[in-house]
Amino acid sequence: MQSIRQYQKIQWQVRETLRHTDLAKLEQWVDAGSASEEESNGKLNASVPSLAPGIQVRRANPKSGHDHSTFIVGWEGDKDPMKPQNWSLTRRWMATVMLCLISIIVSAASSIDAAVTPQSSKAFHVGEAAGSLTTGCYLFGFAAGSLVAGSFSETFGRNIVYMATGALFMIFIMAKALAPNFGAALAFRFLTGLFGSTPLTCAGGSIADLWNPLEATFSLPFLTMVSYVGPMLGPVISAYMGESSVINWRWADWIMLIFAGLVMTLVFFFQPETYEPTLLGWKAAAFRKITGDNRFKSEPEATEHPSLWRRLRTSIYRPFLFTYTEPIIMLFTLYLIIIYIVLFTFMNGYPFIFQNVYGISEGLTNTLWVAQIIGDLAALPTIPLVYSWTKKEFQRCTAEGKPLKPEPHISIWSPIIGSVFFGYGLITVFTSTYLYIIFVYQIYAASALSFMTFGRYIVSGAMTVVAIPMYHNLGPHYTLTILACIAALMAPVPFLLYRYGHIVRRMSKRVQAKY
Repeated sequence: MQSIRQYQKIQWQVRETLRHTDLAKLEQWVDAGSASEEESNGKLNASVPSLAPGIQVRRANPKSGHDHSTFIVGWEGDKDPMKPQNWSLTRRWMATVMLCLISIIVSAASSIDAAVTPQSSKAFHVGEAAGSLTTGCYLFGFAAGSLVAGSFSETFGRNIVYMATGALFMIFIMAKALAPNFGAALAFRFLTGLFGSTPLTCAGGSIADLWNPLEATFSLPFLTMVSYVGPMLGPVISAYMGESSVINWRWADWIMLIFAGLVMTLVFFFQPETYEPTLLGWKAAAFRKITGDNRFKSEPEATEHPSLWRRLRTSIYRPFLFTYTEPIIMLFTLYLIIIYIVLFTFMNGYPFIFQNVYGISEGLTNTLWVAQIIGDLAALPTIPLVYSWTKKEFQRCTAEGKPLKPEPHISIWSPIIGSVFFGYGLITVFTSTYLYIIFVYQIYAASALSFMTFGRYIVSGAMTVVAIPMYHNLGPHYTLTILACIAALMAPVPFLLYRYGHIVRRMSKRVQAKY
């Protein structure tokens, strides 16, 4: 619905542009071949701002395959109101909040099954370790989907991919709620994760559409901090469903389906399309429709691009290429993998920590995930501070012409307070890591982030199965100590990058910013 209104506004802008454009004079200018000497020597783009704002002429050049002149449709200057980064702050924040809501829903779905694993495992006649595969399969689906979602959004536009995958996401949530056996439940959870991966994979691209790099220092942390409430919110939503006498464990899926339906309805009515090539394609289509002249094309339409299959193949191959060519990506991937191992082993570990050790109920144990949510949201006040630091550094770098550098008895309150700090640490590490990658890799950031997403969800999915035997055999004390020791090995990474990052970047082949 919002996309339809956008297209109508673009048509209005095209009509206004044509009112002030002498197409006959433009035709004469092209036919006369009145180009400068530089253009005659092979420069194909000639701006004609006085005749048609936002239009460039690509002259016929049979040697390069251009048999006819083409009118390349672009923005009407840097202040074009149709360009997403020029929208009002209110409209851009509304679009960002929509991205947060979609991300919360798909990430909450990843963990909502964990709170009802004892009941679902009993219903399907499997052990709890096998039952935890419902969470693992969702994460495996997330990992697989993250490799291709970006390519689809860069081919068809952001909104249609959000809507299509959102609809399939809801269909497979419903299928899982009705699953007759354990095998079907696992298959539907995988497919739910596959189609649910789109927001967390493409949201970074949508942020880049809406905000310039400096503004993204404010908006992207907001998106990550708010949306990553989801995995911690899932067990809270289904906290009392397993032991309820009114509803059963399947309501974890039904509740998720209701929430997803509400969010996708809001997205349908209020989320605008933000991908510039798609918007310019609509604008070119409006020019063709109104004038009847098929020479009006956006730059992607006028330039030969590889097929969707070739782009998908590249998008799957390139992230794995980073495993041995980009040390920065490997370091950050390992860093996030450790954090996600801890996070998703907690899904099955909380019952051992709080029910077995402290003897509290299942429902209250799952409710204690609120502690991590508090820690996550406690990082929100740091956004203005980080933004102010980045702005000062950005201004300095701009002035210099440089790019911006990117055991005994323990009270129950100890693990609760520890969860707060873990939530805080999780989101701050995640946010700073993503910002660093975006600043360093720029046009290759999507591929870099795809590998990081794939890596952490594959390992996290496996760890959800391993977690229960670990807690059973080692107990929560030794299990958490092992995880802490592994995490401690990665703790020096940000400090080493802060000191020696410039050296590591020189070892990378795809670093875009030159330092």
